Amino acid sequence: MAKKINKTKCTSIGGQAVMEGVMMRGETSMATAVRDADGLIRLETKRVKSSKKRCWFLRLPIIRGVVNFVSSLFGGIGILMRSSEVYGEGEPSKFEKWLAKTFHLNIMSVVSTIALIFALFLAVALFIYLPVQLANLLDLIPCVSFSPLGRNLIEGVFKILIFVLYIIFCSLIKDVKRTFMYHGAEHKTISCYEQGLEMTIENARKCKRVHDRCGTTFIVFVMLISILTFALFEHLLNTQLTLILRVVCKIALLPLVAGLSYELLKGLAKTNCFIFYPIKLPGLLLQKITTKEPDDSMLEVAITAFNKVLEMDADQSIAEVDFEFPISRINLTDKVFDILSKNNIDEKAEAEWIVSLTLNIKRDQVYSSDIVSVADQRRVLEVVNKRCTGRPLWYCIGDTDFYGYKIFVDERVLIPRPETELLVEKAIEYINQDSSVLDLCTGSGAIAIAVKKQTNANVVASDVSQEALTLAKHNANFNNANIEFIQSDLFENLSDYKFDVIITNPPYIKSSDILELQKEVKDFEPLLALDGGEDGLYFYKKIIENCKKHLNKNGIILFECGFDQALVVAGLCKDFSEVSIIKDLENIDRIVKAVC
Repeated sequence: MAKKINKTKCTSIGGQAVMEGVMMRGETSMATAVRDADGLIRLETKRVKSSKKRCWFLRLPIIRGVVNFVSSLFGGIGILMRSSEVYGEGEPSKFEKWLAKTFHLNIMSVVSTIALIFALFLAVALFIYLPVQLANLLDLIPCVSFSPLGRNLIEGVFKILIFVLYIIFCSLIKDVKRTFMYHGAEHKTISCYEQGLEMTIENARKCKRVHDRCGTTFIVFVMLISILTFALFEHLLNTQLTLILRVVCKIALLPLVAGLSYELLKGLAKTNCFIFYPIKLPGLLLQKITTKEPDDSMLEVAITAFNKVLEMDADQSIAEVDFEFPISRINLTDKVFDILSKNNIDEKAEAEWIVSLTLNIKRDQVYSSDIVSVADQRRVLEVVNKRCTGRPLWYCIGDTDFYGYKIFVDERVLIPRPETELLVEKAIEYINQDSSVLDLCTGSGAIAIAVKKQTNANVVASDVSQEALTLAKHNANFNNANIEFIQSDLFENLSDYKFDVIITNPPYIKSSDILELQKEVKDFEPLLALDGGEDGLYFYKKIIENCKKHLNKNGIILFECGFDQALVVAGLCKDFSEVSIIKDLENIDRIVKAVC
């Protein structure tokens, strides 16, 4: 059931159907929404000068109608061509590139100008010259003469007949029919708002597709008023004009006719009195042809444009946006780097990783001239926007590579570090397919997965966090790694298990150092996996205290340690038969190996 917000709402917002989209124009802004070939809605917005800020002369009755008529005529063609750029986009042809380089011309601007000239010529030929010519044929009938009013009525009948036949013919063309459907979507959207309904597709679908302020009704008024205006003009001249003069005079009087028609349209739109219904009826009937019932995707486009105009009219600080267009990979990479730099993430490598991983290409391919679609650009920029909040890169991407395996990561688990790969590399030196292995504090399951895939050993992975285990299980399934997962606070739920090898990378950051960590770490990675207690050694002490009960004879435990902790951890393992420290690639003491 439609949800009512208010009984009625008044709006001056009007619109225009364009190629696969809708333009809406308000008091201070306009928005054009177009659905592209990939099904995405692209939006372009512009600030427009409020009619209230025009000079007093241009706001006078009739004059304002002429201004709006000329503005709609020239602006409408431009918007239509602009929308066609979005839907029919592609690489510029060699001719377009040559034209732009040689004459500094935009091919679409040239096409728009030619289209406007042709449209004006066609309008004059069909709706002014041809009706006059047909009416003149009646002079060939013997003993028949017509008064200026009679002649203009006959011309008007021909004009309306030609216009209706023209509209019917156009409606049979597939692309025009879709444009008429978007015209219907425009009307339904405006009516939905004016009826005080919530702006949803469901509500808009139920609204009428005819509207008092439609341009179709305006054209009907132009035709009717032109009949009366020119009849009066000829009566005042009191002379018979030639064919050419009649055509020229009709063109000259068109601004006056447009101004009067605008005032009539604007005035009638303010009333629903039945007395004026016969005047509205011809335009409303013709709208049955120029509007077609839209589908839900078209309504979504119209609502998008309408809501944006509402938003921009209410907030003058909202900036304009241009349509998105396909760009090269190198330009996209530069754009990403520019955005990151403005957000104090001044690393070219991050821009390269975001583009390469999102587009699933090699990192050295991000500087090619290959074209990136708007859909792919949006995916890249979605990651960029997340990254600009301070969220770690790999959380934004959603996964990372660990030891050659894809590991999904988010705020439930720590992001596996490269140095932890060394831990795996050293561990598998002591593991075979008959070994029993425990990955203690597994987090994402990265260590357990790498060990299982490399050795096919019997691997158990435990963690105190059920959320972490849920993600770890997902990673194991994705990598086809058969691992037993157990929720356990260290060895609490592992009393019945003994292992040949235990691998652990426990929390080891001092509690007092947490706030000094990078924003990406302290604000996003789980505190449970970071905080190692007052001295950072809490979990090492607990593990060393209990691990012997869970190790087989000659069993091995391997710890990953913080940069200054390995020597201390090794000292805690004084009761083990053999203890050694392994350095990482940066020559930092990183791993402690203890043999039971």
